[in-house]
Amino acid sequence: MQRRILIIDDHDDLASALGEVFSHVGHEVRVLQSRADAIGLGNLDSFDVVISDLDVEAAADLAPCEGIDTCLPHISHVDENDKLKAFKLCAAMYRQEEFVEEELRQIVATVLDYKIRFVDKDAEVQHLIEHIEFELPSVISLMHIVLEYLMKRVEMLGVVKPEKSNLFVALDEAFVNAVKHGNKYDTTKNVRIVAEVSPLEAKFTIEDEGDGFDVNSIPDPLDPENLFKTSGRGVLFIYNIMDEVAYNERGNRLTMVKRTDASPSS
Repeated sequence: MQRRILIIDDHDDLASALGEVFSHVGHEVRVLQSRADAIGLGNLDSFDVVISDLDVEAAADLAPCEGIDTCLPHISHVDENDKLKAFKLCAAMYRQEEFVEEELRQIVATVLDYKIRFVDKDAEVQHLIEHIEFELPSVISLMHIVLEYLMKRVEMLGVVKPEKSNLFVALDEAFVNAVKHGNKYDTTKNVRIVAEVSPLEAKFTIEDEGDGFDVNSIPDPLDPENLFKTSGRGVLFIYNIMDEVAYNERGNRLTMVKRTDASPSS
C-alpha cells in the first residue's frame, strides 16, 4: 500500500536516491532540505516514516519545537569544535490499522542499505561524531536490521573490530529485551534507540514504552540455585561486555557505553 514518507536531507545525496526508489514502488515521497523546513511544515503525524540526515553545527540547530519535532533528531548539546552528523529514522506514526511488518522491514532495510553504501564514506566519518536515532514499532526483525547497521557504523569509526568484540551480543540483548519484556511485542508501542558514535567511544540508549523493572530484582545467574534459569543472564552479559551500564529509575531506559582500546578512559 502507499505510505507517506518524508525525507529531510541537507546534502540531497540520500534524498535523491531514496526518493526515486520509494516513488517507483508507489509511495508518496516529500523531500525537504532542513530541520527548519520540517518544523515549518507543521505537524508531521501524517507521515508514516520520517528520515532525517543532517549536519548539526550549532545549538540553534537543535532548538525544540513542542509538538512538531517528535520525529526529528533530539540532540542535547553540540560542542563548538565538534563536527556532528545527525541521522534519524522514525516510524513512530506508522499507521497501525494497516500495519504490515514486511513492508516496514523493507523500507527500513532500504534506507540503511542506501545510507551505508552511498552516503557514509570512510574518509569522512573518521572525523565525525555521529548521532543516530531510530524510533520504531516493537518488531524483532526491525531490531536486527538496526543492529547490523550500528555494528557497521562503530566498525567504520574504529570503535570496535566485530570479530574481536561482543558488542553485538550486548546490543542484541538490549534490543530484544525492549521488544519482548518492555513492550511485550506490542507494535503500537515504540522502541527508541540512540547511538552517539565517535572514534573514541560509542554510547547507546535503548528506551521502551513498557512499565519498566527493578534491575536489582533480577535473580543472580551466578547463584547455584539459579543455574538452570535463563532470567538475568542477558543483563549479566551486558554488564560484562560494556564499559558503562545504567538504567533509569523506572527501568525502561538503558544507557551503555563502549570505549575504544585507544580511549584514554579505557
